[in-house]
Amino acid sequence: MSIDTTSADRARLIEIIRRRSYGTGVEIRLASGRTSNFYFNLKPTMLDPEGAYLIGTLVSAAIAPDEADMVGGLEMGAVPIAAAVAAVSFAKGRPLPAFFVRKQAKEHGTQSLIEGLIKGETIKGKRVIIIEDVTTTGGSSLKAVEAVQAEGGRVVRVITVVDRLEGAAETFATAGIAFSPILTVQDFR
Repeated sequence: MSIDTTSADRARLIEIIRRRSYGTGVEIRLASGRTSNFYFNLKPTMLDPEGAYLIGTLVSAAIAPDEADMVGGLEMGAVPIAAAVAAVSFAKGRPLPAFFVRKQAKEHGTQSLIEGLIKGETIKGKRVIIIEDVTTTGGSSLKAVEAVQAEGGRVVRVITVVDRLEGAAETFATAGIAFSPILTVQDFR
């Protein structure tokens, strides 16, 4: 089920993604290991000023009913989204801190798996929204969910910018986690 958002913002984000981040006709390997003849590389959209603003706005609107304490997800795709959501949430008067989960802990420095927290801060007991740029099966987001849960955080929802409709909803339903796409592959066909 898609998130209800302003239709003008959704429509404009679809235009930007179509122009900057969507391709067809080339077989590529996805993070899930599957191959596909269409792809979404959302980095050009997430790093575009208008694209970042729209993603931050739409994801913030989707988060609002959850009364979340923090927002974040797995590196790399979630990092620009988390930053955009944090900035938009501040501008709207309800600051929502962001974090990201490393795919593996650094071997130097703080050796943290979860980044963005200040010294002494934890995710324990926090209501957390996991975000992702593009979701296929949900496996990448589940890694972030597991890392947050291992640190004592409570994942209340996973939100993706684009759901490819290839099993993520079922993955999260099985895990007992609410899942909401902002857009789906159907918006691009």
